[in-house]
Amino acid sequence: MSMYDRLRGIRVRILPMGCRTNLFESEALGCSFAEAGALLSEEEVFDAAVVVTCSVTSEADRKCRQILRRLRRENPDGMIIAAGCWAQRISPEEARDLGVDCLVGNRLKSRIPGIVAEMMEHGRPPGGTRLERVDVQKNPEWDHLRLSERRTRTRAFVKIQDGCDHKCTYCLIPDLRGMPVERDPGEILQEVSMLASSGCREVVFTGTNLGMFGRVSGFPLGEIVRRTGQVEGIERVRFGSLEPFWLTEDLLEALADTPQFCPHLHIPLQSGDTDILDRMGRGYTPGEFKALVERARNFLGEDLHLSTDIIVGFPGETDKAFRSTMEMLERISAGKVHVFPFSPREGTPASLIDGPVPAGVVRSRMDQALSLASELLERYSGRWVGKAVEILVEKSQGGVIEGHSGHFLRVRASGGALPGEITMVVPDDSKKGVLLGMV
Repeated sequence: MSMYDRLRGIRVRILPMGCRTNLFESEALGCSFAEAGALLSEEEVFDAAVVVTCSVTSEADRKCRQILRRLRRENPDGMIIAAGCWAQRISPEEARDLGVDCLVGNRLKSRIPGIVAEMMEHGRPPGGTRLERVDVQKNPEWDHLRLSERRTRTRAFVKIQDGCDHKCTYCLIPDLRGMPVERDPGEILQEVSMLASSGCREVVFTGTNLGMFGRVSGFPLGEIVRRTGQVEGIERVRFGSLEPFWLTEDLLEALADTPQFCPHLHIPLQSGDTDILDRMGRGYTPGEFKALVERARNFLGEDLHLSTDIIVGFPGETDKAFRSTMEMLERISAGKVHVFPFSPREGTPASLIDGPVPAGVVRSRMDQALSLASELLERYSGRWVGKAVEILVEKSQGGVIEGHSGHFLRVRASGGALPGEITMVVPDDSKKGVLLGMV
């Protein structure tokens, strides 16, 4: 009898938090548990729960603690595993107080089904929390999580890179995700082919710092895109997020040469002020960022949807610096803008920088930035009203379909089409960035 037989029939709940990389890892874990005979559940009662945690901000830490407390309160006897970035840094003592049975750090998530099976067989550590971690700064191994044919959704996240050594001054992730590593190109393309044969029409490549793919193997990210576009059944290819310093002409040429690559890029700006960008350690100036956006549109079209992130209230951010960021968003014709307040992370250089911005000022700037973000998204989505838009249907119910356009705008329309089908919609309105119309 295999140890994994202990998983047959148990109820497993998997909860992803944070980034798209965590979504991939959670879905891959679900595949592994299902292949072993476990029953994936979203119900409150479970035999084992796995929380794939996030620690990018203090708010993310708070949410991790909150969800773990709730899981333990709802199910006093269930096994709780905390995995990922928060689990990489938290002490076993705090985890024990939250009711966590096992902490599994990064680079070890593929072992979680075996760990659960072992704890089901031999019991949980009495009065303590089991700890499974490696030194991610010295571990060059790829964590072999994979999707399986059980996946049937129209869009799949495919993780191809992990780790980061760029070291922005505000960011803990390089310490938690570790040294850059990448997935074998052949394995990536094999998974893409499997997804296509299972009915998946769109793949989204993700990674901690996706543009670092190829530094180890020498296999270019652009070539992964080209070959993915050649896989029968794959209609769309996207990136999750790409740092600006990796958007080279060679990569842009590959994207432009691949008809399946969607005209949308998420490129984090963070600030439009030269001094603040320098304090952040971002490695570019506002002028260089603007030139990069112009180059991207030269390759991918003037209608390219550029979404981005900004941080409000970074130490030393003056009114002038904040205005520079707002003006930069206008100049680059951003669409979707994610706005985050600065979150000091202990152990990062930014947490020691003088010039904290008062909380009231941060709240005021957040309100202004969110207002501009809404205006920019409405402005970008409005250009598609009255034009034929191709959407990949993700949901169909009651004569209404929902999906995303190639430019990654949400579309809701009256009409009939099945999930996985690509259909045309002519929007007659746009509300809060959502295109509305009829098939």
